[in-house]
Order: sequence, then C-alpha cells, then structure tokens
Amino acid sequence: MELRQLQYFVKVARMQHVTQAAEELRIAQSAVSRQIHQLEEELGVLLFIQHGRNLQLTPVGKLFLKRVEAILADIDKAIQEVRDYLDPEYGEVRIGFPNSLGVTLVPDIVSRFRKEHPNVRFKFRQGIYHGLLMEVVKGELDLAIIAPFPEKHDQVTGELLMEEELFAILPQNHPLAGESQIRLEQLKEDPFILFNEGYSLRKIVWDACMEAGFTPKIAFEGEETDTIRGLVAAGMGVSLLPHHALQEITPLQPVMVRVTEPKVIRTIGLIRRVDEKLPLVAEVFRHFLLQYFQEYTIRR
Repeated sequence: MELRQLQYFVKVARMQHVTQAAEELRIAQSAVSRQIHQLEEELGVLLFIQHGRNLQLTPVGKLFLKRVEAILADIDKAIQEVRDYLDPEYGEVRIGFPNSLGVTLVPDIVSRFRKEHPNVRFKFRQGIYHGLLMEVVKGELDLAIIAPFPEKHDQVTGELLMEEELFAILPQNHPLAGESQIRLEQLKEDPFILFNEGYSLRKIVWDACMEAGFTPKIAFEGEETDTIRGLVAAGMGVSLLPHHALQEITPLQPVMVRVTEPKVIRTIGLIRRVDEKLPLVAEVFRHFLLQYFQEYTIRR
C-alpha cells in the first residue's frame, strides 16, 4: 500500500468521479483507476460501487475513508512540524516556567522576542520545579526557565541566567514594616504563609529559616504567588518572595523588606535535554533569552 494510493482514494471518494479526480490531480484517468483497483485487490474488498455516472463508497469504503483521512491529516501535520522545525520564523517554542516568573518577566521576554519574530508561536507550561524538569527530560518541553538551577543533572543541561534575592513581605501594620532591612530571626514568632510541598520556593524559605535558627510556624500553604501576597497583605502572616513576584502593584499590597541575615537567594537557569539538538526556532529563542538576561543583569 502506497501513500499515493491513499491520496487518490480520498480524492475519488470526495469527488465521487474518477475523471474529475484525475483532472484535479492532473494525472491520467487510467492511472487513478489502476491505483484504486490495486488498493481494492490488496485489501480484498470493494471500496466503490457504480451509481449512475458517479461512484459511491461501499460501507467498508466509508470506514476506510475515515481512517485514511485521519492518517493523511497526521502526515500533513508531521510535514508541517518538520518545516516548522527547520524554519525559525514560523515554528513553535514549547517552554515552561514557574508561577513566580509569570507575573512580569516571561510576558516581557515574549513581548520583546515577538517584535523581532512575529510569526513564532509559543506553547507555555507553568509548573513546579520537578514537573518542569521531567517535562524537559521527556521531550514534552523544548526549554524551561527553572529555579533553582540544577547545576548537575544527568539528563538536562543549560545555563545559569541570574541570581534573585528573596524579600520578606509583611502586613502594612506589622511592627517591622517600617524597617529598611531585618534579620530573618526577627520573624520567628510570626505565622508564615508558604508554598505547598514540592514548590522550590518553599524549600528555599524553609532552609533559610532553619539557618536563622527557627522552624517556621505555618499558617497557610498555597500554590499561587498572588494568593500568598494577598493573605500577607490581609494580615494573615508573613512570607518571603522573590523580587519578580513583587513587582505588580495590587490594591491589597504587602510591605517588602530586605532580609540581611541570612541573605536569601535563588538561582534561575534555562534547561534543555542533554545531547539533543533543539528545533531551530527554540535555539533562536534560547540565544535571545541568554542575551536578554545578560542585558537584564546590566540594567539591574
């Protein structure tokens, strides 16, 4: 069974006429008839019956048409994906990132990139550290901006993009809200609002509290940066969040205070699978990202 036989079969089925199908395909009518006959012989069934001057699909022909149309659609899609892979101006970038970078950073990056490459499409995935890591490993994502950056990993490689400071966020009426900087141990009696288990920011904050000599008292656990900010602003507790998650101004705003002892830092990196060539469009975007963060570090 050949691809052209399937293509001829679909054309005849849609037009219900061999002569018209041959004209559309720009080949001889005899060539179309011969390929349809060979296909029926190989399958051992009749796909068409004569009905007046037209051809009609048999019941099994209708079943076969449904499957063949799906197969040809998949082939067309595969061909387009190959073309997209080779064309950096019309492909798709599959990229993941944590929620805390989705407020301002990722939208700014994509906006700047699309000014230079307006036809590139994006498939975004927000997720937690281990989820993003595994999606890159499985090939479900081309790239992921991830924090913390895994400096040693057997299945992914990448580049460190930047280091980002975490700040304490406090309710407006907190006794330390007027300070320019604090020691983390000064919050040891406060209830903490943290991310759920599995989120890298939770571990960073937890480890910082332990380094400061206390175990944080958890008042609430959440999954969204905005939820944590809002609950802190409402007076439900305190937390630590990275600078990027605090740039958006909201009606209910917590106070941001620098932490000096210990200084809490997270690394942000860009990862991809080891020993795998990226699609050209993803490679172009990767170089853009590296340049963006190089300039961003200078701007800071």
